[in-house]
Amino acid sequence: MNIPLIVHSRNAEKDTYDILKSEKKNSDLKFIIHCFTGSKEFANKLIDIDSFFSFSGIITFNKSDELIKTASSIPIEKILVETDSPYLSPAPNRGKSNEPSYIIHTVNKLAKIKNVTNDYIIKKTTDNFINLFNLQYYES
Repeated sequence: MNIPLIVHSRNAEKDTYDILKSEKKNSDLKFIIHCFTGSKEFANKLIDIDSFFSFSGIITFNKSDELIKTASSIPIEKILVETDSPYLSPAPNRGKSNEPSYIIHTVNKLAKIKNVTNDYIIKKTTDNFINLFNLQYYES
């Protein structure tokens, strides 16, 4: 169908990587790891096979130090943001039902991690989405 694969991987880094690497070998497969919370080693392997990574509100949680370090090492051209609604509300709304308007907190956190502006994160993640899904984009 020539559409990107959206992968949700929990406690299956080796299996996930092995399957994606095998499928990528002889195809133009595009894919994103949805709600990424994996290790830095997993991220590095995925970068080598051209993965995209989507970050949710989890990156704003107080105990997300390892995830923050990993996110800092991922090229911005491979990062997207997501709400994962209705779950995983970012701080300061953790524990509440998530909604799309809360995504700004995830954007703010990624901007701090990458030491760039919110507008830059918004522009880059939008561009990345358009690239991943092979969409046409027209600025007004």
